[in-house]
Amino acid sequence: MLIRIKNLRLRTIIGVEDWERRDKQDVVVNAEIEVDASRAAESDDLTKTVDYKTITKDIIRAVEGSDFRLLETLAQHVLKIILQHEGVLAARVEVDKPHALRFADSVSVFCWGRKTE
Repeated sequence: MLIRIKNLRLRTIIGVEDWERRDKQDVVVNAEIEVDASRAAESDDLTKTVDYKTITKDIIRAVEGSDFRLLETLAQHVLKIILQHEGVLAARVEVDKPHALRFADSVSVFCWGRKTE
């Protein structure tokens, strides 16, 4: 199964220009989290699946406290946070920086990974 976290709107320091380093900017995080939720679906028991609320809180804390220059680094950081949670098999993360380019809605970076155990 896939758990999707859609359009998580956060603020962080991101960018390489001096003005980007002064004030927090908007970023939008989307994540797809691959889990085996068959036991949870059969039992209707949260303890048998991944708690997406806990993952989201970890993402919020990490992103809002971060100070990266590159979207690539931020996206990879979010991916690592998700993959460290028990029960996560794989994940895909997209981080958007709205209005990063004058004539575009946003610029985004997409990364993915599978848990290695």
